[in-house]
Amino acid sequence: MRSLPLPLALIARLTPVAVLACAGWAMTSGPATSSADDHRSVQKSPDQSASAPSSTAVSKSYDTAPAPCTSVPVATVKSLVPGAKTAGREIPSTDAKLRRTCSWNALQGYDYRWLDVSFEVAESDQEAKKEYEQRVAEKSGGGAVPGLGDTAYSVVNLTTEDKQETREGVVMARVSNALVIVTYNGSDFETKKAPSTDEINKGAIKAAKSAVAALQGGGSG
Repeated sequence: MRSLPLPLALIARLTPVAVLACAGWAMTSGPATSSADDHRSVQKSPDQSASAPSSTAVSKSYDTAPAPCTSVPVATVKSLVPGAKTAGREIPSTDAKLRRTCSWNALQGYDYRWLDVSFEVAESDQEAKKEYEQRVAEKSGGGAVPGLGDTAYSVVNLTTEDKQETREGVVMARVSNALVIVTYNGSDFETKKAPSTDEINKGAIKAAKSAVAALQGGGSG
């Protein structure tokens, strides 16, 4: 079988650190501290510090991101990315406790598929909700995915470069203080056409359901 040169857009996607490796947000918020005029009438004993921090609870379920490369069943990887190494490849992260991503990609014949699964853990449910809403606002043309996590959104877009089509689906789901982000795309180098919207969307949602199940089954903080 003759080899075909990959379009520039797909060559860029094959660069390991380019895909979602830097996804996420800076975890900069910390626990609230007591203010000087805090409206509390509890009398302090002489040995208690007047500047002691408050015990404000932070609502969250997860302290660490689960292993992404085992979050999708082997059978699902084989069906979505034919020819890929089912073990996947974890992308280096600046903070593996809070952000982890695994990638699978393969060119089988003329068909190319790429799948990314990412987990991102925020300081609180509120932080994750805010980040989720911001990301959804940046997308257009998608819609809600019922029954996936606390809330989920799916969008599919088509791009064309040098007459080669690539269709990419993104599913974002929030579960308490964690985000699950799945990216799935494909191309056909013989016809230069992309897979259908339905195929890409269903594939991304299928992977997202597995990832959310892995997150929820992985324990809480």
